Amino acid sequence: MTPDFIKQKKEYLLNKKKELEKDLGEFAKKTSKDNWETKYPQMNSPEEDKVDEIEEYENILPIERSLEEKLKDVNDALEKIEKGEYGKCSECGAMISEDRLNVLPEARTCDICKCKDSECAISN
Repeated sequence: MTPDFIKQKKEYLLNKKKELEKDLGEFAKKTSKDNWETKYPQMNSPEEDKVDEIEEYENILPIERSLEEKLKDVNDALEKIEKGEYGKCSECGAMISEDRLNVLPEARTCDICKCKDSECAISN
């Protein structure tokens, strides 16, 4: 992997991090590096509004978790760049292909390890 390739991925990851944090900030409060807490509804509204607010809160929780997971992957990839370990598979230590990193710059595993526990097939 060339320094230019890594620089390009770092820029992409930093922009993605800002975007994810902005999305999370619309309905959650940052409590730590990778953890956010969805704002619980204010319970000082009429009864019928409280039900709607609680339902909305419950609908947002899975979105929060999904965005937090994506943010964690992005932060992990940025840390790997800083440590000079970007592109190494977290399972086997092999290099992740540039093709895979172009599609998913925050990828943690190579194509082979990605498929170990799933039913995907890799054509050789």
